[in-house]
Amino acid sequence: MTTTSSPVLSVRDLRVATIGSRPSEILKGISFDINPGEVVCLVGESGSGKSVTSLVTMDLLPEQELRATGGEVLLNGEDILRATPARTKALRGAEMAMIFQEPMTALNPVLRIGLQMEEVYMAHRDMSARDRRAAVLEAFASVQLPDPPRIYDSYPHQLSGGQRQRVMIAMALALKPRLLIADEPTTALDVTTQKQILTLIRQLQDENGTSVLFITHDMGVVVDIADRVCVMRKGEMMESGPVRELLAAPKTDYTKDLLAAIPSLTPPEPVESEDADIVLSVSGFSKEFRLGSALSRIMGRADHAVRAVDDVSFRLRRGRTLGIVGESGSGKSTVARCVMRLEEPSAGAMLLDGQDISHIQGAELMRARQRLQMVFQDPNRSLNPRIPILESLCEGPLNYGRDRAEIRERAVEIMETVGLDPEGLSRYPHQFSGGQRQRIAIARALLMDPEVIVADEAVSALDVSVQAQVLDLLDRIRRERNLSMLFITHDLRVAAQICDDVMVMQKGKVVEMGPASEVLSNPRHAYTAALIDAAPGRSWDFEAGRPVTEVQPA
Repeated sequence: MTTTSSPVLSVRDLRVATIGSRPSEILKGISFDINPGEVVCLVGESGSGKSVTSLVTMDLLPEQELRATGGEVLLNGEDILRATPARTKALRGAEMAMIFQEPMTALNPVLRIGLQMEEVYMAHRDMSARDRRAAVLEAFASVQLPDPPRIYDSYPHQLSGGQRQRVMIAMALALKPRLLIADEPTTALDVTTQKQILTLIRQLQDENGTSVLFITHDMGVVVDIADRVCVMRKGEMMESGPVRELLAAPKTDYTKDLLAAIPSLTPPEPVESEDADIVLSVSGFSKEFRLGSALSRIMGRADHAVRAVDDVSFRLRRGRTLGIVGESGSGKSTVARCVMRLEEPSAGAMLLDGQDISHIQGAELMRARQRLQMVFQDPNRSLNPRIPILESLCEGPLNYGRDRAEIRERAVEIMETVGLDPEGLSRYPHQFSGGQRQRIAIARALLMDPEVIVADEAVSALDVSVQAQVLDLLDRIRRERNLSMLFITHDLRVAAQICDDVMVMQKGKVVEMGPASEVLSNPRHAYTAALIDAAPGRSWDFEAGRPVTEVQPA
């Protein structure tokens, strides 16, 4: 939806640099407009300057680190760069608002959701307490939150990820701002929740005539929500234009590379290996969590039991990758943690090369874990920030009594295997990019010479080009070393490209399982079909550069 009236947001030759003795330019003279009622997507890899652009617009740049050195940011004709802090504070919420990527970092964990929402009205409107509560409940209803009074009295941790993101949208749109900035608001969400959030933003934007600056690295999301798209790289604007024109005929090699990196929903031709040994066999796995507090037990209240995993069985053959897919709360990560014995299964058996390791302890468990290694979603959490990479890599083998000199030699080899310079062994995690840190996490797992790697959302936080590199790396290592891999993901495009077999989970149960080519091309269960139908960008054939002629319900 576009219009010829004056832009709501006009960015002209914007420049931002770091502060210090040797300043570095982060934004290098970018320009773009957002018209009334229009959705403009900023896309590009991490470090392209997308989020910095949004922070400048909101006047939220970290004062000790970055500063705008030139250009204009005009909101309804008013230059944000020359406005006083008091003025930009007044504009935030009333004229412009922002949805952040991670609502748990934006919401106060110790305040009820309703009180946090009321703060928006207290800052900008003269309203009675009764009117504020009524406005909050109405706002919650407008973003399709179930049972608004319950949401009002809840704390952030008592809501699902999708519900927390809806709360953030309600806060942002409470005062009907003319400009809404959404910074990666769906990156961490599963496909069905992501589709709901994108539909909601579009619906509210259409109803209110709000202009939207949508920041993402996911071109599938761009297809589903954008009117126009601007492609950024290293602080520069590479190209821009109407979304379908740009996707059909990209002008720069960088944009072409971004589009080529998007994994297809169509799995490659399967490689038969039905005669391979079964390296991991899980039968009748269940995991029940008992929730309750000491106070409730003193008062005689029984704990509440939640069955996160319910009678899950599967077999993983040597040299193959089994993908576990499903929404948040489906139990897929709990299965992974039970396989790694980070959680004790409540029932069931697990055989590793024929040995039952379901309930072993002590030295036996330690020996088994050498053959099972895990790559976590966030390497920032799994790598110790206070020790060099070499020490992180050596920690595991040293615990198993291996010689330090031998480990150092192996660490150099492994770094080269994962495509990193061995000279980086003396550096610390923060000195690497997100994709490089994930490669280091993979190297650490490989140094233990495992038979099975469990990868839990190992690429979900990476942009598409880095994601493609890490997926290629994992697949190459699997083939070269004849490793087996358990790959947990909510991204069906990723599952289609790396998994030989797929197991679909819903509410702790397995609803469908089989070769990826069958499950993802011809799903038998309605839930699997709904997951596929919700995948972003299904209306566009990225390989051919044209719309899909007819998208049948999966």
